[in-house]
Amino acid sequence: MKQSDLGELTTKELVERFADIGIEQDGSLLRDEIRMFNRLYDEKQAITTELKCRPGDQRRALVALYRHPNMQTRLNAVKATLALEPVAARRMLQAIADSKQYPQAGDAGMCLSNLDRGIFAPD
Repeated sequence: MKQSDLGELTTKELVERFADIGIEQDGSLLRDEIRMFNRLYDEKQAITTELKCRPGDQRRALVALYRHPNMQTRLNAVKATLALEPVAARRMLQAIADSKQYPQAGDAGMCLSNLDRGIFAPD
């Protein structure tokens, strides 16, 4: 989906696509389809950018995905909202890391480590 097309979608539709991307990424990780994962990553980032540019920074709508049944979708939502909801997002990162459900648990643990070391600063 092109960035220009994203502007035509509602915030709700963008959040739904964001959730679907997480599910698709999870499957691509399990099948070791790195190209597909990366393509989906680019689309996820484009959605995040579109939401951020909307009045009031609509990335907050992604907080609803903190309770999504798919771990990759939750992780994506948490990382996309770290700058807006630092306490809640950090708590979710810790819960994902503690779940020992890999590879997402490893990603969440590295994110926490990088936040603590000042290597990663959410925007």
